[in-house]
Amino acid sequence: MEEKALPENPQLLIDDFFKRFDFYNDDQRALIEKAWNYLIKKTENLTKDDGTKFHLHPYRVAVIIAEFELDSDSVVIALLHDILSIENIDESEIEQIFGFEIFNLIKNIEKVSNVHFSESTLNHADAVRNMYFALAVDMRVIIIKLADRIDYMRYIRYKDEHTQKVVSQEILEIWAPLADRLGIKQGKNELEDLTLKYLHPDAFQQIKSIVSQKKDERSEYLEKTKQALYKAVSKAGIDVSISSRAKHFYSIYQKMRKRNKEAGELYDLLAMRILCKSDTECYTVLGIVHNLWKPLEGRFKDYIAMPKANGYQSLHTTVMAEGKPLEIQIRTNEMHNIAEHGIASHWLYKKGSNKDNVDVKDLPIVNQLQQLCEDSMSDEALYSEFKNNLLKDKIVVFTPNGDVIQLPQGATAVDFAYAIHSHIGETIASAKADGRIIQLSTPLKNTQIIEIVTSPQNHPTENQLSYVVTYKAKSKIHAWLQANLQEPKIQPQKPEEDEAQKENRSHKRGKGKKEKTAVHSGKIRIDNTTNFVMTLAGCCCPKYPDEIVGYISKARGITIHRADCYIYKRIPNADVRSVDVEWDDL
Repeated sequence: MEEKALPENPQLLIDDFFKRFDFYNDDQRALIEKAWNYLIKKTENLTKDDGTKFHLHPYRVAVIIAEFELDSDSVVIALLHDILSIENIDESEIEQIFGFEIFNLIKNIEKVSNVHFSESTLNHADAVRNMYFALAVDMRVIIIKLADRIDYMRYIRYKDEHTQKVVSQEILEIWAPLADRLGIKQGKNELEDLTLKYLHPDAFQQIKSIVSQKKDERSEYLEKTKQALYKAVSKAGIDVSISSRAKHFYSIYQKMRKRNKEAGELYDLLAMRILCKSDTECYTVLGIVHNLWKPLEGRFKDYIAMPKANGYQSLHTTVMAEGKPLEIQIRTNEMHNIAEHGIASHWLYKKGSNKDNVDVKDLPIVNQLQQLCEDSMSDEALYSEFKNNLLKDKIVVFTPNGDVIQLPQGATAVDFAYAIHSHIGETIASAKADGRIIQLSTPLKNTQIIEIVTSPQNHPTENQLSYVVTYKAKSKIHAWLQANLQEPKIQPQKPEEDEAQKENRSHKRGKGKKEKTAVHSGKIRIDNTTNFVMTLAGCCCPKYPDEIVGYISKARGITIHRADCYIYKRIPNADVRSVDVEWDDL
């Protein structure tokens, strides 16, 4: 959506904010107003590149955060998220006025904002690593940054065409999928629609025209089906809320590509949502819907019994209603709240309290991101894992005992085996899916039951590196081949560097080295022993006689970094989990 122009008068803006969002109590309103007045005081004479007042963008970001119904601290951070970009701003003053927590979150947003994914590969990786460290502090950093990207896209029409395309591609590849993984569906849908407008303008206009032309016809059809549904569920004594809509533009575009059809040739462009009071009512209403209209085969999904990785729950079915396909979603009000706001719902305003007590660290996406943050991998591998696996759609498969394993689309039985246990991955001999033998390189399908057969004679092979997709499988296979003197020809995914990057990397590694003539035994020593499990870090590739340090990792023994390694220095609590190591000179 594109917003109407806002008044520039600060008092009119803040008055309108509190009229729209009246759920904040007096103390929270006072805190928000204090942040607003501070912003205005520091930026009253400043304008953005497009000539608009500096305070308008942070105000709009704060509005988005309030629309998510996040707490008052989040609104304050949104208002001040750009404040550190002002020249000569006094950081200590911000901390003194608003406290360390708010100031620290503003600092972390600045770190994420300072690097753009659209630049070189190493900057991609740096941005991802900054994001991980920000997540380790507070997930609201990324939620506010998402709101910042939404507002930027709403007003990107004022930028030049090159900027529109570059930023739109970044949004489509990184931020929209990230919004999806965090379960913020309304943000994901809007970002996708806005990127379509600038990346594929002809398709956008075509879809917009088709949807607009059939608006009256669609409204009449949807009203008729809604009344039929209300009548049917009321007979069963169930009170529901029903809403209807056309699918968002990017969803229609994806269908056009998948089916190789024009927008006018598609029929299942309409969706209806039924909100119930309980899980039991959801399933009862599903039965009523299927009695009322014939369901289409293969178009039913039960995300209540089997939620998505981002916590999304709903029943999905497509029926032939009045001669047209109609997608229907059935969920509870609580499920709908999570579906719209995702991880943001854990900070929703509730009965005057400032925060919900739900621990977001229990959510799968947070665990995965923070696990990668702790892992010792190269910048390139980190970016590849983030973009190609964490942001990919997930599949859910089962062990024979019924345990649920989530994997990225394209994952194979070898990825599954390593997800269960490293030893199972290393000794995998064959695999079955739903009782049938499959090739180890075959991508797994959603809801399959996977059985792994192992053999002590089997071991990782170089060929496996060509079809596994998870970082754990790739790194474990690569490490085994290295440890067993089989240097693989296929290295873990690593984007190409240009000559300037290679020269820069070489210069950094060479700087400060001292030549040594001692003979090296090929081992690394801790005190008087060399008998321990260790891995050479891929980020800095330590070589004799570099100064080195050991980091105690959770999964791979001690990881050896160069002492001046940039990545090592940025690992949280690195000093706590470090150990003195040195090359074992003969």
